[in-house]
Amino acid sequence: MPRKNAPAPGRTPGAIWVIVALSVVPELVLSGADLGLWGKSSWRFVTYEYAGFWVGLLGNWRPNYALQPVLMFATYGFLHAGLWHLGLNMVTLLALTPTLVERIGTCRYVVLYGISLLGGAFGFAAMSSAAAPMVGASGALFGLVGALMSLEFRQRIERGQPVAPLIGIAFVLVLGNALIWWATGGSLAWETHLGGFLAGWVMALVLPDNRSTAT
Repeated sequence: MPRKNAPAPGRTPGAIWVIVALSVVPELVLSGADLGLWGKSSWRFVTYEYAGFWVGLLGNWRPNYALQPVLMFATYGFLHAGLWHLGLNMVTLLALTPTLVERIGTCRYVVLYGISLLGGAFGFAAMSSAAAPMVGASGALFGLVGALMSLEFRQRIERGQPVAPLIGIAFVLVLGNALIWWATGGSLAWETHLGGFLAGWVMALVLPDNRSTAT
């Protein structure tokens, strides 16, 4: 039986468009400044300095403001390294959204996104010693992927179906990250991807799956 007030199948709820806007607007402003259309070319550096994720701030670096070491666990996920980075992440976000919203609902989706964003930051904090800032929504996106795989894994176990296809997907994700890490000279924040994925997988273990209970 369809749920009351459920979004139409394939429709992206307004809350997700808010997440998109929070990512798109900063990058458009910074890209415009990079091109000299407005502001100063230093805007990107200053924005990263204040809102990117800096591992050093968890050590002996002095923050620019008191709450920076805490707020950066969230703010990093709404900044990007250019329009190409933003575009790739937003296309991925919108591709993953309909299925997840259908299965767990909009409110749980938003909570999942936030938890995955934090998981990505904690993964980077725990495993990276990079001196450069980390930015991007990919930690949250890998959390969405992890949640989808976790929901599917649970459903397959309940129905006695093989889980081999999910193992294959996990292998492709690992291989893809390894290749991109190599191609970019080690600049890929794989720690963020792993942290987000694990956070999304674990959270999905306690989320009700509408697909498995629908009649």
